[in-house]
Amino acid sequence: MRCLRSADGLELVRGVAERMLQELIEAEATARIGAEWNEHTDARTTFRNGHRDKTLSTQAGDLELGIPKLRSGSFFPVLLERRRRIDQALYAVIMEAYVHGVSTRSVDDLVKALGADTGISKSEVSRICQDLDGQLTAFRTRALDHVRFPYVYLDATYCKARVDHQIVSRAVVIATGIAEDGGREVLGVMVGDSETELFWTEFLRHLRERGLTGVRLVIGDHHLGLVKAIRKIMLGAAYQRCRVHFLRNTFAVISKEAGEMVAATIRTIFAQSTADAVRTQLDTVADMLGKQFPKVKEMLLDAKDDLTAFAAFPERHWKKIQSTNPLERINREVKRRTDVVQVFPNDDALLRLVTAVLFELHDEWIAFPRRYLPEGSMEQLYPELPDSAPALPNTTNTTAG
Repeated sequence: MRCLRSADGLELVRGVAERMLQELIEAEATARIGAEWNEHTDARTTFRNGHRDKTLSTQAGDLELGIPKLRSGSFFPVLLERRRRIDQALYAVIMEAYVHGVSTRSVDDLVKALGADTGISKSEVSRICQDLDGQLTAFRTRALDHVRFPYVYLDATYCKARVDHQIVSRAVVIATGIAEDGGREVLGVMVGDSETELFWTEFLRHLRERGLTGVRLVIGDHHLGLVKAIRKIMLGAAYQRCRVHFLRNTFAVISKEAGEMVAATIRTIFAQSTADAVRTQLDTVADMLGKQFPKVKEMLLDAKDDLTAFAAFPERHWKKIQSTNPLERINREVKRRTDVVQVFPNDDALLRLVTAVLFELHDEWIAFPRRYLPEGSMEQLYPELPDSAPALPNTTNTTAG
């Protein structure tokens, strides 16, 4: 053992590891190609075309490996497979964009950096995508009946994709929830061509059909069709209009100079300590601002029920359920990844990458659980009724154990 810890011993270990890994890589390449070096077989699919250098850092030191290059398609050994689903998804999307000829100059550079400078076939892209799609689809369609989710957050972000040979904006809608134990989960994601009532209805119905129950409050922006869909599908749930998005909406009807004063005045609504005080303060603020900004007064009064819905819930939850801010980190991470691709070749590619991002974040929440709401405060959400919100027609509610 002491010998192995010496410089010569480490060099011996490094040399053995390097040789062993190289042989395994060559064996995998042979299996992929269907033939040994200079072997003629009916099963051969392509030919070797040299190697590209790859340095692998280990505790024994850097191992200098050679990754076989192919004349057609690309090869990367399973032993050195790219780490996370999100990396695999980004790789697959970039390859797919490259194959379909919709990549930009920056994507071309990424393709080369990923080692596909010799080209990649459509069949190879299909293989990569197929490997990912199984686990991503399973995540997107998994059952949600293991626990009740009193709070559900909904938001949309927008990305560019090709549809019928045109580049168009696609809505990516994401749902997350706070469970009755105080933990968080990603509930669902969908890509569509608009934010109509029909689109939101389909998304919410999909969540309910997977077993989503116990919903008491849905927090979201005032997207077109969203409120109607919530009241149609999420029976028994209230709707909280995001206060942050509402403030941004008011900026469109006032001068830039007045923005901070109006925002500070409206924020006093959410600083009250009782439900009655919240609703009374909204009326007071509407009257105060109405003298100078009649449109803001009209907006406040029209949105009163939706802006103050949070006040019917435990006060200890108020700061977390007044806005969709809990989704901001998710949206930032989604945009950071999708901005790399810029234009997606199709909806499937966009959905694949976004799902991978959400899967990783969901795994973090499950692997490193942290109560998002205070312990002992969730019981107030289900004081008497053991059952969740009413189920959809022809379905049965699942009661959490």
